[in-house]
Amino acid sequence: MALRPPFPPFDEETAVQKVQAAEDAWNTRDPGHVALAYTEDSVWRNRDVFVTGRDAITAFLREKWQRELDYALRKELWGFRGDRIAVRFQYECRDADGRWWRSYGNELWEFTGEGLMRRREASINDVPITEAERRIFGPRPEAERGAPLPVR
Repeated sequence: MALRPPFPPFDEETAVQKVQAAEDAWNTRDPGHVALAYTEDSVWRNRDVFVTGRDAITAFLREKWQRELDYALRKELWGFRGDRIAVRFQYECRDADGRWWRSYGNELWEFTGEGLMRRREASINDVPITEAERRIFGPRPEAERGAPLPVR
């Protein structure tokens, strides 16, 4: 079985590391790479979609990033306990018609002792924005790591 440090139980430092690692991976927009952070039988709720298993996660992400163009994400640690982490996030993308969106959400994560995510529940709301209102451009610059997300 693959190991994905840091491992639970999490402290603040290791929880922040796990959140940043997830942000970095998702910003690659590489479904196969991202899916390796999840167990083979990982269970997801993403909005109103329920997904089970690494293969289904890979397919879900492939479809997601075909629709959500120029996707760029920021995550922030919200809380942690034992093998669980809560995050809040914002991402921006455009659709095939060129409309820009900012999506706000919260995720609840549960990990195995090997550091793989076995459960992910995401609640997400989308807000239309103009291209001029964008504030997330690609992966987070090194100088911004650990910075809190804006409220709006």
